[in-house]
Amino acid sequence: MEFMVTVSTVAIMLLYSLPGYALVKCRKIVPASISAFATVLMYVCQSCLVVYSFQKVTYTPELFRDMLIFFVLGLFMQSMLIGLYYLIFRKKYKDVKYRIITIAGAFGNCAFMGVPLLEHLQPDYPQAVVFSAVYSISMNLIGWTVASAIIANDRKYIKVKNFLLNPAVIALCVALPLFFTGTYIGDTLIGEAVFLLGRMTTPLCMLIMGMRLASVSLKPVVTRKLNYLVLLLKQIIMPLLGLLVVFFLPISSDMKLTFYIICCCPVASVVLNFAEMLGYGQEMAANLVLLGTFMSIVTIPIMMFLSGAIS
Repeated sequence: MEFMVTVSTVAIMLLYSLPGYALVKCRKIVPASISAFATVLMYVCQSCLVVYSFQKVTYTPELFRDMLIFFVLGLFMQSMLIGLYYLIFRKKYKDVKYRIITIAGAFGNCAFMGVPLLEHLQPDYPQAVVFSAVYSISMNLIGWTVASAIIANDRKYIKVKNFLLNPAVIALCVALPLFFTGTYIGDTLIGEAVFLLGRMTTPLCMLIMGMRLASVSLKPVVTRKLNYLVLLLKQIIMPLLGLLVVFFLPISSDMKLTFYIICCCPVASVVLNFAEMLGYGQEMAANLVLLGTFMSIVTIPIMMFLSGAIS
């Protein structure tokens, strides 16, 4: 079943990217403007997606506790991997490819790929989708600080201001009061607008990938050996480490399986978004997102064979 879910998800991703690819090839969009699309995505659509995700569930003390646990797990897992890759590749950081690899090896597509997988593989556990959103928040917090500093090779991004005043945190300041008070805004004009912008995240993200791929050579996507190293790190090694991290924890097997599935997701499209916004390594990021998505047709079903170890 996970094979067919993965195939259909990848097919939808490619369909979303085609208009962006065609518009650049037809010279209706110039490559220099791609970063503007990424800025809209990161500042507006991603923020609305956070609010939208929290509106999908009803607050209970137990759910909030589990969300905090999942947030800490996501923050720990991604920080640990970025730290490890930094130690391995830091001497090569003059080459932007290795800076992109450091982030691509740790960030997974937990929203676009993760949500449909979780919905199909855990249909009786709706909390899984919420945990995916929480994991995405931890990824964005790292992205606006440490990941940005690595991609741009500039420490100015690592400061308290960037950690506290970024779209993900600002969106949380809106989402959490609504979540705690049980206030649903979907029936209001503002709520409908927020929900629509949040649902735009996936197609806009894929449009940006199509735009970038249209402006670079596709040959390096499948011929560069370094790309396959990243896939090994992200789509094989990371899930195995994730399984090890949660295996002995006193949490439910459903939470463990959710964490493992998220770790199995391919290279995150947000890596390309940060690369576009910062102006570094866009080609490498686009290549890794595309190849990782394609190869997930193979890697996710293979890794899911190990999910039986979680009980």
